[in-house]
Amino acid sequence: MYRIPTLTRRATRLLVLAAVAVTALLSLNAQAAVPGITGTGTTGTFNLTAGANYISQPDGANIYSWGYGCVSGLSPSFVPAGIPNASCPDMQLPGPTLVVTEGQVVTVNLTNNLPAVAGNTSIVFPGFQVAATNGVDGLLTKEAAKGATVTYTFTASKPGTYAYYSGTQAEVQIPMGLFGVVIVVPNATPANCTTANPMSLAKAAYNHPGACYDREYMFQLSEIDITLNNAVEAQVKACPIAPCQPLSVSTEPFHPQYFLINGRSLPDDLDIPYNPGYARQPYNANPHIHPSELMLIRMVGQGRMPHPFHIHGNHARVLAYDGNLLTAKSDASKLAGPQFFTLTTTSGQSMDTIFTWTGQGLNWDIYGRDTPHTCNGVALNAANVNDPAQQTAGFDPVTKEYCPDHGKPIPVTPPDPAIVAQGLWYGGTSYMGLQAVNPTPLPPGANIQNATAGYAFPWHSHHEREATTNNVFPGGLFTMLLVDPPTSPIDETK
Repeated sequence: MYRIPTLTRRATRLLVLAAVAVTALLSLNAQAAVPGITGTGTTGTFNLTAGANYISQPDGANIYSWGYGCVSGLSPSFVPAGIPNASCPDMQLPGPTLVVTEGQVVTVNLTNNLPAVAGNTSIVFPGFQVAATNGVDGLLTKEAAKGATVTYTFTASKPGTYAYYSGTQAEVQIPMGLFGVVIVVPNATPANCTTANPMSLAKAAYNHPGACYDREYMFQLSEIDITLNNAVEAQVKACPIAPCQPLSVSTEPFHPQYFLINGRSLPDDLDIPYNPGYARQPYNANPHIHPSELMLIRMVGQGRMPHPFHIHGNHARVLAYDGNLLTAKSDASKLAGPQFFTLTTTSGQSMDTIFTWTGQGLNWDIYGRDTPHTCNGVALNAANVNDPAQQTAGFDPVTKEYCPDHGKPIPVTPPDPAIVAQGLWYGGTSYMGLQAVNPTPLPPGANIQNATAGYAFPWHSHHEREATTNNVFPGGLFTMLLVDPPTSPIDETK
């Protein structure tokens, strides 16, 4: 596969614009499954801190924020293994993804390193029975005063995706960035789950035959109102050393300018995970899939606002909300979750869904009429390209192609390549390509596809403003799903 060189933000933005226009794109080398950390020891201990720093945005803004991170000197185990430059700074947005196993006892030690004016802080873990020790009594749980540590202990009683966030002055501390996710993987795997993708946290999201998956991606959706962050920063600077007056900022009206997936906005969310350029925003959002593979989407609403996240290409079936698997009342062996093409998040709620793509019903050969391949043993060649006999029934078990569409041409007339060619990029067909792959511009009307290219589908908020970064489109809650050819490996370490 041709590897795309490192792109500037401007070049990446142009690439995304081009991909949106033609809904196809060469595979980007920036996917990363669900990065996180595991607890130390058999009890699953996490030593976290709450602190302050700045995060970056594609418009060049550096925004004062708060976030959870790892205490200084802690060297946690990173999952999945093998992702280069994995790190857990003392403050990140969102907080570290904590990956544990069903039945494991989890201990989280939280040290408050927020500025003096912030006062106390804490973490709540909805969905678990939590015992809190040390610290001082707060409204929802034990809290850590400035410089102090509080301990939370719970048993990861059932699998699923769970939000965690501050339980102290939540109207300020959560929008400032104090939130993250706990993932509980099941302690048993259904017998029918055969996939062993090393970049997946497990073979199944739940111990249920309908919860098997091949790949998984996380989408934590949040937003930033720069007015709130600036007001907090001003009070922090006004009192750098205790004693300070309690933090008092207006939280209304709330009018966000920045909309984030895993702490980043488009195009930054397409960049590699743990990129040093986003030291405090380590997680990306760059989903890749092969045709017919099952993708587990872990979607979490971490902001004040609901975000209607629209997925092109297919519906997704809901497995669970907040770790509660949706099964039929009369028969628990059957899943009962609805199918959605827009996944609307609610503050603090998680949603696990399964997505797949096959190309069935498009009425053209998704691998290209001119790309040599077979479908159920029938090969394409000049002699049989228009022979109905090649269009056998069902799906090919290897290529996963829908064989009734085998050999059918894409029903479009490619534009003049002199119009759509720019630099290395070439869009003369409904596939994107590279001049390095197609060194000679194709003539108008040609129907040659790049065999290493994949289909791209924009995944974005259906609230138009949320697909912008500070009112500039495209940006915000926007990413691309890449459906890669079966012959193109998906390297989720990059």
